[in-house]
Amino acid sequence: MTAPVTREFAYGLPKAELHLHLEGTLEPDLKLALATKNGVDIGQSTIEEVQASYRFNDLTSFLAVYYPAMEVLQDEDDFHDLAAAYFARARSNGVVRAECFFDPQAHTSRGVAIETVIRGYHRAVEEAREEGLSADLILCFLRDLPAESAMETLRAALPYADMFIGVGLDSDERDNPPEKFAEVFDLARENGLRVTMHCDIDQVGSIDNIRRALTELGAERLDHGTNIVEDDSLVEFVRDRGIGLTCCPMSNSFVTEDMKGAQIVDLMRRGVNVTVNSDDPAYFGGYVADNYLALAEHCRLDRDDLARLARNSLEVAWVDGDERARLIGRLDDFLAEN
Repeated sequence: MTAPVTREFAYGLPKAELHLHLEGTLEPDLKLALATKNGVDIGQSTIEEVQASYRFNDLTSFLAVYYPAMEVLQDEDDFHDLAAAYFARARSNGVVRAECFFDPQAHTSRGVAIETVIRGYHRAVEEAREEGLSADLILCFLRDLPAESAMETLRAALPYADMFIGVGLDSDERDNPPEKFAEVFDLARENGLRVTMHCDIDQVGSIDNIRRALTELGAERLDHGTNIVEDDSLVEFVRDRGIGLTCCPMSNSFVTEDMKGAQIVDLMRRGVNVTVNSDDPAYFGGYVADNYLALAEHCRLDRDDLARLARNSLEVAWVDGDERARLIGRLDDFLAEN
């Protein structure tokens, strides 16, 4: 075993974050400030009261808190400020590549123009790049809305396709299998966009949704996806094709009774490109380095294990070969010094 994992090592380790919802980085202080700025009555008047409202015990109760909080996001500056705050935290967590989800339907459904959302977030992306962070956006569809809404959203977003690199699928998975959005994903690919899909943990039919996402819909990554351990043939499928799984230990432990650490480590040991991410860190109590630390403590991982997870994240990031080599070089340099 290598030297024990320290906080400094986990935070300094160069890594990619590939499963991060920008709306899930809405910290209580920013939520309260935006509510005051925009005259939105959120029912709380102190940071402590906002923190107390972030309470849930499963995916459904989490979403019931998560979506109403977005009411405070009104104009382009609000979206910019939210993303900029995340990118600052990401850099302090050793993130060298960030691929960030955003949910335009959660905003257009309440009257915010899609260009307001995309332009605000993208302005923060451009600033992050200027400060040395490799960053991009991934537009996600809310799977509990009709497929027609997703298609309408994609068509409305395509004029801004130079501002995001891919599409994803999130929100409540119950009775909303990935094939519901097959035509939407086909159009996204036709327009040069990458494709990933949430396959949340321990849902009804999880393994069937994973199978269809991989073998019928051609998902390039799976978000969460640890239920894949239920089918060895699918584990071999993702391993042999280098498909990444973007796992989120701390959020797992909030919406189930288990962070799924044993499954994450098992997949890593079997050669799968499993990665560690923070999901919705303002709600789940930790950013990406905290997730590395939590998994290391829970599963008794060492520095080599965390380095493997970080390398996996860079291997499955949606960057070109030169950029990947540059980012992996930063990881190698860090490991040589530590």
